[in-house]
Amino acid sequence: DVCKRKDLWLGLNAVFDALVINKINLLELIRKLLFIKDKSLEHAGLLRKGLLFRITLLMCGGVGILYIRWRIMGTGPPAFTEVDNPASFADSLFVRAINYNYYYSLNAWLLLCPWWLCFDWSMGCIPLIKSVSDWRIIALAALWFCLIGLICQALCSEDSHKRRILTLGLGFLIIPFLPASNLFFRVGFVVAERVIYLPSIGYCILFTYGFSLLSKQAKKKKILAVAVLGILLINVMRCALRSSQWRSEEQLFRSALSVCPLNAKVHYNVGKNLADKGNQSAAIKYYREAVRLNPKYVHAMNNLGNILKERNELHEAEELLSLAVQIQPDFAAAWMNLGIVQNSLRRFEEAEQSYWTAIKHRKKYPDCYYNLGRLYADLNRHIDALNAWRNATVLKPEHSLAWNNMIILLDNTGNLAQAEAVGREALELIPNDHSLMFSLANVLGKSQKYKESEALFLKAIKANPNAASYHGNLAVLYHRWGNLDLAKKHYEVSLKLDPTAPGTKENYSLLRRKLEQLQKKGGA
Repeated sequence: DVCKRKDLWLGLNAVFDALVINKINLLELIRKLLFIKDKSLEHAGLLRKGLLFRITLLMCGGVGILYIRWRIMGTGPPAFTEVDNPASFADSLFVRAINYNYYYSLNAWLLLCPWWLCFDWSMGCIPLIKSVSDWRIIALAALWFCLIGLICQALCSEDSHKRRILTLGLGFLIIPFLPASNLFFRVGFVVAERVIYLPSIGYCILFTYGFSLLSKQAKKKKILAVAVLGILLINVMRCALRSSQWRSEEQLFRSALSVCPLNAKVHYNVGKNLADKGNQSAAIKYYREAVRLNPKYVHAMNNLGNILKERNELHEAEELLSLAVQIQPDFAAAWMNLGIVQNSLRRFEEAEQSYWTAIKHRKKYPDCYYNLGRLYADLNRHIDALNAWRNATVLKPEHSLAWNNMIILLDNTGNLAQAEAVGREALELIPNDHSLMFSLANVLGKSQKYKESEALFLKAIKANPNAASYHGNLAVLYHRWGNLDLAKKHYEVSLKLDPTAPGTKENYSLLRRKLEQLQKKGGA
């Protein structure tokens, strides 16, 4: 976009140079080039004040910028889908042409009255015009009536100053919009408010010139001035309101609901924002509406399936995720989530196949390897589980859950030395992860490395003081070590944080009996 805008600025510079600095009469130039026998550049006025040289430099710069952009994009155009720009995928040339022109009229209206503003205009926001009986044809007629009138005045007016102003305004209005017009290549949007930033310069020139003409002819100039100031004030208020909406995702997405209620992406974004805030019930409503508006919206299906999976509505989640991968077979995230649901349904072979399909479509997928490792652990395929988690940590060295599961599995299977080695390796990469400190501390305690284990437990508790299990396991360490008073203290803290922890209650009861026995012996 930066390269494209620089290219447009070069074109606007050329227009300004020709019309304002060199005061070229466009109609006269066309006549000289077409009808006069002496068609030399000097006679046509293009060599005046070095105009041709400067335009040549601007063109070379533009070509260079376009080449850089072409290389950055991978020497090929981006791939767009029908939901991005439905008109460009229409089979009928008539439907394409009429809808493109309707999009132009919408952009013109947004310049005149920027009230309907939306962050995204795709996915059914603007239904296609498919016949001439559609009332929206009026907007096309109004647009071209105004444009043709302005062009005629710009070319044929006897007032040279008027010709230059109108030509400059139209040039600044039309030229920056051409890359978004679908005339030269397909664009990935229906309407995009950002593409009328530069054309607004031309609109302001034309508006100001129109106001100056009216003020010369109007008898009650104060009324006209008040009207213009009123329009300016309304636009400033609208600008302030829109700026405030852009300050938060929630306001931005919700503001689009009234403008584009048929846009599935708007409902999807509102739902995602609600889900991120933990409001799953409301998010489900918007995700369902997004899928209803666009039955092939795989990202909405995937997110909805995830929420249903977390709410243990596994069968509906499986249906949605299966449909998503059927519509888009290379959707790796949906394959992984489908595997998680199938694993929860204890359909392990299908889950394993879904995980491997996800990895096939996304080679570097640490989260999928992590979930695959969990599946293998449930099936007691310990070597496969360790290999999967190791792959996850190779692809994402800070994958704390994968490191933790490796330590816990090695610990549970009695491989304390290997568990210790893995734990130390993990803490070197993620030194401030308290869950890794806790897991390694458990291993060191079982290996009777009490001092080092105590230090890690205390460090983990400092990072997360409200974890009952941290205090409980530290108490167990002190219990083994013989520091009974400290063991009693941390058992009590653990039970205060989680009174229902059964293991801690039993250990605490054993400790109290032991302390009572010691007191009796001491008293005797």
